[in-house]
Amino acid sequence: MTHVFMSALVAGANSGQIVSFPTDTIPALAVRPDYAELIFTLKQRSNNKPLILMGSFPSSLWSYVKGTDAELEIWQQVAKHYWPGALTLVLPASDKVPAAMNPTDPTTIGLRVPDSRVAIAILSQTGPLATTSANVSGKPPLHTMPEIEAEFPEVLTLHPTESKELEERHPYSKGAPSTVVKWTGDGWQILRQGAVSFDCSLSKG
Repeated sequence: MTHVFMSALVAGANSGQIVSFPTDTIPALAVRPDYAELIFTLKQRSNNKPLILMGSFPSSLWSYVKGTDAELEIWQQVAKHYWPGALTLVLPASDKVPAAMNPTDPTTIGLRVPDSRVAIAILSQTGPLATTSANVSGKPPLHTMPEIEAEFPEVLTLHPTESKELEERHPYSKGAPSTVVKWTGDGWQILRQGAVSFDCSLSKG
């Protein structure tokens, strides 16, 4: 059994193990950024599909990106508008981001703060984690913990009683993936339309 309580899941994540937890979109596989290659191996994932860095608060993520003061102001305004929520911002990566997060283009990194009590409870104790959908590459994303446990028995998942208690207080997993937008230097490009509608005119502080 890979069911563990919150404290053990957090300890496992902090030690470099892959964990899984619900989010406001679809459940995530997650690992410390410096162990990102473990997820690529587990999922049999192509190197041209980068991972997303998920954090509990916007302030926990800004050190992973670099830009001008004006750009940072724009990004923070967009984050204030959409986070926590189902929007992933692809921004220029700082030297703090391990290259394994995005092997084919380590100059960018996708960031997100999920609108999920359980995810934020975990991320606030682990710090930002490298995340992706819970599935073998090429197969549909898995939506329940039993499915994830069957497919990935070595991955730590939250004990059902604790997960249920958190879910009842704050429902999660609406099913649609996050919307992904990329900063181009002078505006936003929508890479994937997902759970939220993005206003591309949000390019001024």
